[in-house]
Amino acid sequence: MSPLQLLFRASPATLLLLLCLQLGISTAQEDTTPRRAIILDVDMPQEAKSGEEVTLKLNVQTELRECMVIKTHLQSSRKIDGAFNYKYTACLCNDYPRNFYWDFKSDSTVRIAAVVDIVRELNICPDDLAVVPIAANRFYSINTLAIN
Repeated sequence: MSPLQLLFRASPATLLLLLCLQLGISTAQEDTTPRRAIILDVDMPQEAKSGEEVTLKLNVQTELRECMVIKTHLQSSRKIDGAFNYKYTACLCNDYPRNFYWDFKSDSTVRIAAVVDIVRELNICPDDLAVVPIAANRFYSINTLAIN
């Protein structure tokens, strides 16, 4: 007896069970939202007094399962000296977000960009296991510090 003839003899309950099993293993219900390579969160006051020291905190996270080597730095619309120019290199993994801090002073209102580059560099991530996304390797967030 062919398998097709068995299906015609099957009860409606059996057919419903087969349909439910088929729908249960379908990939149509999987989450197809792409993972974000870099998620930036900049914490900085919006206002300060002239010459007052300001702290900018940059929190960097990823939704990728693999680790990446990142370099972070700040850029501004006006020249700022000191720790503002520090550049950091770190390994970023999904289960370990990174925080970076800069302390600086400004005498006038300034626009500041926190920049994260995904780079290819050895001896940063464990066993040098890191990825570089194809789509984009530079991410940034722009904020304004108003000086009173």
